[in-house]
Amino acid sequence: MKKVLVTGGLGFIGSNLIKLLLKKNYYVINIDKVSYSSNKYNVKEYDNNKNYKFIKLDINNKKITKIFKRYKPIGVFNLAAETHVDRSIDNPSNFIKSNILGTYNLLESFRKFYKSYSNTKLIHISTDEVFGDVLTGRSNENFKYKPSSPYAASKASSDHLVSSYVRTFKIPAIITNCSNNYGPCQHPEKLIPKLIYNIINNRELPIYGNGKNSREWIYVMDHCEGLLKVFLGGKKGEFYNIGSNKNLNNLQITKYLINIAKKHISIGKKVKIKFVKDRPGHDLRYALNSNKIKSKLNWNSKTKIFDGLNKTFLWYYNNQKYFKNLKKKDITKRLGT
Repeated sequence: MKKVLVTGGLGFIGSNLIKLLLKKNYYVINIDKVSYSSNKYNVKEYDNNKNYKFIKLDINNKKITKIFKRYKPIGVFNLAAETHVDRSIDNPSNFIKSNILGTYNLLESFRKFYKSYSNTKLIHISTDEVFGDVLTGRSNENFKYKPSSPYAASKASSDHLVSSYVRTFKIPAIITNCSNNYGPCQHPEKLIPKLIYNIINNRELPIYGNGKNSREWIYVMDHCEGLLKVFLGGKKGEFYNIGSNKNLNNLQITKYLINIAKKHISIGKKVKIKFVKDRPGHDLRYALNSNKIKSKLNWNSKTKIFDGLNKTFLWYYNNQKYFKNLKKKDITKRLGT
C-alpha cells in the first residue's frame, strides 16, 4: 500500500486531507505536535483504521528523519503551521519557529531521505496571503510576494526555503498557494466557525472594521482534491494556486450564515452583527488566478458557496462536542488588537 505523510494532520485542512487520502486507499502517517489548534476530534473515526498512524511530534524535532526511514512515504504534505493572523500579531515568535524553522528541519530530513529513496515528493501548502493586498485583478503564480502580517511573512519565508531547496538540492517539491478555506473541523478562532459558534450560542457576531474586507472562499474538500491532483500530476519545482474564483466580503459571509442558520434553528435575540476595531495591517482583498491548475491538471472547485456554508453550519451544529475539546478562551477571546 502506498504510504503518505501528512504534517499538521490534527488541524483543519490536514484532517480533511487525511479523510480524502484514506478514501483513496493510501496509508496515512499523521504527524502533529498537538497544539491549541489541533483537535483529536477531527480524526477520531480513524483510531481503529489499520491504514492510519498518528505520531505526536513537532516538525522541528530531528526525530522526523527516523520516521522517513521507517515508513518510506511516496509523498509528504506539509500542513504543519501556525495560521492565525491575530496570534501572529500578538506573538510572532511561534510563527517563526513553526513556519520557518519547522519547514527548514522538515526540508533537511526530506533532503537526506530523498538521497536514498528517490520515489517521493513533497507538497508544501501555503496561502494567498503571501501576495498581500490584491486590490484589482487576481494574483497568478508569478505575482510578487508582499506579505502584510507576521503570519504571511513566515509563510512567504517557508515558500522561499522550499523553492531554494528545489533549486540547490534538486529535491522533488511543489508549492501550492490556496485561498481562504472553510468547512468542517476548522478552529473557531477563524471567521466562519466563530460566527457559527456564536450563532448557535446566542452571541454577538464581531466583524472587523466595516466588514468590507474581501476573501476568496473555497470549500476545504475542493482544496484537498486539488492537493491530490498536484501530488499526482504536478510538475516538480513549480507553484500552483488553488482557489474558487469566488470572492465575498466578511459582511456578506455573515449575512449568508444568518440566513442559513434560520433554516435550521431558532436564532437568539443576541445574534446581531457588531462592528469591532479592525485588525492592524488588515489586507483589504485577496484573490487568486487558478487557471494553471485548471488547465494543466484538470481541477476545478465544485462546491457553490451557499451549499458549502450550509454543509459547514450543519457539521458544527451536529458536532458541538468538537467545541468541548477546545479552551473557551481560544474561541471567544480577541487577539491581535
